[in-house]
Amino acid sequence: MSILGTRVTRVEDPKFLTTGGVYTADLTDADDPRLAGAAHVTFVRSMVAHGTVASIDVDDARGADGVLGVFSAADLLGEGGLPVPGANASDPTAAPEPMARPWLAADTVRFVGEALAVVVTEEASQGEDAAEAVFADIEPLGVVVDVEKAAQDELLLFPAKGTNVCGSFNFGEVPDLLDGAEVVIRQRIVNQRVAACPMEVRSMAALWEGDNLTVWLSTQAAHGVRAGLAATFGLPATHVRVIAPDVGGGFGAKIGIGPEETVVVWLARHLGRPMRWTESRSEDMVGLPQGRGQVNHVELAGRRDGTIAGYRLTVLQDAGAYPSTGAVLPFMTRAMAPGVYDIEKVESTTRSVVTNSTVVEAYRGAGRPEATHAIERSIDIFAAEIGMDPAEVRRRNLIAKDAFPFTTKTGSTYDCGDYERALDLALEAAGYAELRVEQQRRRDANEPIQLGIGLCVYVEITAGPFPGETEYARVEVEGDGHAVVYTGSSSHGQGHDTSWAMLINDQFGIPMSAIRVVHGDTDQVPEGTGTFGSRSLQIGGTAILKAAEAVAERARHVAAELLEASPDDVVLDRERGVFHVTGTPAVTRTWAEVATAGPAMFGALSESTLYASEAPTFPFGAHVAVVDVDVETGKVVLTRIITVDDAGRILNPLVVEGQRHGGIAQGVGQALLEEVRLDELGNPVTSNLADYAMISATEVPAYELVLMETPTPLNPLGAKGIGESGAIGATPALHNAVVDALSHLGVRHFDMPTTAERVWRAIQDATASSQDTGAQRQ
Repeated sequence: MSILGTRVTRVEDPKFLTTGGVYTADLTDADDPRLAGAAHVTFVRSMVAHGTVASIDVDDARGADGVLGVFSAADLLGEGGLPVPGANASDPTAAPEPMARPWLAADTVRFVGEALAVVVTEEASQGEDAAEAVFADIEPLGVVVDVEKAAQDELLLFPAKGTNVCGSFNFGEVPDLLDGAEVVIRQRIVNQRVAACPMEVRSMAALWEGDNLTVWLSTQAAHGVRAGLAATFGLPATHVRVIAPDVGGGFGAKIGIGPEETVVVWLARHLGRPMRWTESRSEDMVGLPQGRGQVNHVELAGRRDGTIAGYRLTVLQDAGAYPSTGAVLPFMTRAMAPGVYDIEKVESTTRSVVTNSTVVEAYRGAGRPEATHAIERSIDIFAAEIGMDPAEVRRRNLIAKDAFPFTTKTGSTYDCGDYERALDLALEAAGYAELRVEQQRRRDANEPIQLGIGLCVYVEITAGPFPGETEYARVEVEGDGHAVVYTGSSSHGQGHDTSWAMLINDQFGIPMSAIRVVHGDTDQVPEGTGTFGSRSLQIGGTAILKAAEAVAERARHVAAELLEASPDDVVLDRERGVFHVTGTPAVTRTWAEVATAGPAMFGALSESTLYASEAPTFPFGAHVAVVDVDVETGKVVLTRIITVDDAGRILNPLVVEGQRHGGIAQGVGQALLEEVRLDELGNPVTSNLADYAMISATEVPAYELVLMETPTPLNPLGAKGIGESGAIGATPALHNAVVDALSHLGVRHFDMPTTAERVWRAIQDATASSQDTGAQRQ
């Protein structure tokens, strides 16, 4: 019997539940003696959102206790310094890209939290005092934090560029999109900015030994960091080693490296001693890249029988102060614009603009949740307009089960799916009809606690957006019969040690306790891509599978020699983990015997592979959220969340459930509580966890998870991604539920988060509008 598909307890957990993980900040001289005597780095950050740097006075800081040096932007450039950010290395005479982010702010600061200077001290505790002694004279400039105002180009962050627009994607124009429609709904929908809030803040250590660089870093993609550092410092990749110890969460914010990490590496080289840096939580809330930040304008055209004829999605993306991944995320929003619906006419255009705010990068879902939220809110608004149940509107427009592979009007080719079944399973598990009866009863009784039911049917893209996504793996069986898996995937909570051991156990029959997984060290794993975009199992897992199959085939030939038989007659008994000749199961050779004899016959039992995906996969599902809303106070309580999340064939239900739990919680958090807010001067209002209302266990009920598996034909595991699905489906479902609870009061739409204040104001606005309409009629 195969271990795949069974509930296997995570092998990682005993360590985390007992002795605890070893994170970058936990590393000591005992872990690596080379870190002995490391100095500590503290960044001086701007308290002004936009201004001209007149001067930076570091004299007092240089005289503070334990200070080894204080550096500003000018110190980092020139001979022996860092390259000019945004410069064209192939053409030294070309001007740098005007919107390139500096290592440290030089002439202009563009967001609160931008690093102005850096202090190096003997002890970490000395750094904060020394940083406080640095005085930056900044002449304030105008501030624009509203993305729609920024798009008007009245106040420019980069005058040399002549615009705040830093990117755009257009999918044609459909001039007749609204023609023949009986109903057209239009809505402005905000997908608010949120903070990643990983449990572990950014942390690193850096050490130079001649021209060799070693970096310890909390990262999702060690090999990408290696490539970036090698390019910046002009080194061969083989001279850079990146080690990711235990990583306490990433959610997309730790895929790449920022200016701070690069500066720390430069300081280690410049001062000739190891450097360490761990930011505070307050720094994390303004310095770590943030997510979402879109304003969407939707137009949906349809008929009164519930069919949708056309859909237009216009995206305005907040990229933050400097263009980075956030500027290109709307590509994913545009690609997934029509969602699960077979819509004949679809148009999507996007613009990304800079604002005086923290830089936006990928965040769990990275452009796909925004697309789902826009279409799913549009469906509910359309359903309310025509007086039809939102479940029925969805059913009438879903892509048919027999239409796959299906190419949407925005060019995405969905591999496989059964969206109607996902919807039916979710509705049945929720008891949808009974919920609607209870909702009507409360409305008829005019009860203060109203019931809301919200739906979402979603599809997302994983291991994409393009074919040919790669991952590295090497599988080796040692002389004692133990197996080692080397993977380019990075684990920061996904359960890779368990999943990869299950794959090897299934292929070899070696006990999971005798399987070791190595990741996050670019010296031990020579190639790799990392973990993001829900890619690990379908690409990283398939790479391991391919390598394991090659090892097993070589081992079979070794066993044949030991058993004095033809390789065609030798089988691997995976139940017992031994080789024997067909029909003679009593005479066996163990993996240890084969691995010991193997090198002399056919070489070591070790195989490497770099697997390239055939195409992205498209997980899908349906969520039902049930809420109680107090119409007197605006308080929202999520009472039930029912989800169908189809990620293809499931390797380990326990691991999948954990990923679903985490994703749902983050999706609920955005809909219910979470929002990064800035005042009109660009000052963060939510700069710590006292003000930023991050989701906790008290706001989510027990999850009701419904199983559905639709294996993809695009990889031998039949697997799709699951890490982001919950955050894609839960948000619009909960948002729809809250609006649904208030729809009989005249509430059509209001933006997330659905806090008590916003709900209360929406009710008051709807009541006032109703009274105004009544007065006009009189």
